[in-house]
Amino acid sequence: MTANPAKPPKKVKEKKQTPEQRLAALRYNHMMYGPTEGEMRRTPPKVDYGAPFLKHPKFLALITAFRNGGAAKFTITAGEKTFEIAAQDGHISFNGKTVFYSRGLNRYEDNLLLDKPAAVQFQGTEALVHLVFAILRSFPEMEEPPQIHYMNHLFYLGLDALESLAEAQGPNLLIGSFKHTKVQERPRR
Repeated sequence: MTANPAKPPKKVKEKKQTPEQRLAALRYNHMMYGPTEGEMRRTPPKVDYGAPFLKHPKFLALITAFRNGGAAKFTITAGEKTFEIAAQDGHISFNGKTVFYSRGLNRYEDNLLLDKPAAVQFQGTEALVHLVFAILRSFPEMEEPPQIHYMNHLFYLGLDALESLAEAQGPNLLIGSFKHTKVQERPRR
């Protein structure tokens, strides 16, 4: 057989990279050089937990009722779900579960406590997360409130998850003491 002079010789095709080889090359490049600018992960936006509640009149009425020992309630709609937040007799409840409550310290002050099991039960609910941080921020007179953080849909106290602390240390977390207005001052004679 003789080669046909009218047809040019076939080009040699370069072998394409297989997906496995490509992944191996990318892993090597990431290990050696780090991700490129286009591959950098976006940092999640910092969320100001509690900010939607702090200046809302219904929340302010709830905190006032909690401090005075009165009653107040309102509802929040998040998506298709509706949650009821209520304050009555020194308790703040979320959907019927007591999350915060107060115990008398002396004539003028009460201790604010967090119910860990209730907080852990609703920790995936954004409305409760905002409520917890709004309540913590609405008591500025507390000397050193506990370092509660929220990350990856979990509450943390320091470095430990609140869920593990509830099992180890009991169901109550002392937040601090605050002054209430239940007792009226009478002028001295």
